[in-house]
Amino acid sequence: MPPLRDETNAFYRDNAAAYANRERKAPAARLEHFLARLTPGARILELGCGGGQDSAYMLAKGYDVAPTDGSPELAAEAERLLGRQVDVVRFDEIAWRDVFDAVWAEACLLHVPRAELAGVLARILRALRGGGILHASFKAGNGEGHDRFGRYYNYPSRDWLMPLFKRNGWANVDILEADGGGYDGEPTRWLHVSAAKPISSEQQ
Repeated sequence: MPPLRDETNAFYRDNAAAYANRERKAPAARLEHFLARLTPGARILELGCGGGQDSAYMLAKGYDVAPTDGSPELAAEAERLLGRQVDVVRFDEIAWRDVFDAVWAEACLLHVPRAELAGVLARILRALRGGGILHASFKAGNGEGHDRFGRYYNYPSRDWLMPLFKRNGWANVDILEADGGGYDGEPTRWLHVSAAKPISSEQQ
């Protein structure tokens, strides 16, 4: 496993309780925009669920949510909040095919090494049913790097990210830029990506 991933995993392993239980509310506006595109009770995969707040929000709205995280320690924290099993799934282990109506990946794919991001996006695409949607968010930048906690980030620009999605089979790709913050307390430019899996001719 590359050192850059080791450092990121070590942060979440050693700080799982503090990270999961920090004062963080689910991003209601983004979630509502995302959920408005789905039918009631739609099946949603959450990647990188962290403390489980976003899954809790979607479950409370009546959606069929499968919360996952790549960190066993964070998954355990999310289980305490949600009162249900949270599967430990790394991005390179995503193996579902045509199962989900939507994937919620808030502030997690930003840890995927740039060289591996296309492959992860392909796995997510396969996990969705035709017409299924993805929300993913990234910290904007112009090259790979680490934050002050040693966590790796792919730091993409909009111009780098847009063609990556389109080349890898995604449709209706839109990227919204917004200012915000994060766990590190630093002002952050965020890229919020919305994309969809094309509907096959058989489904039309």
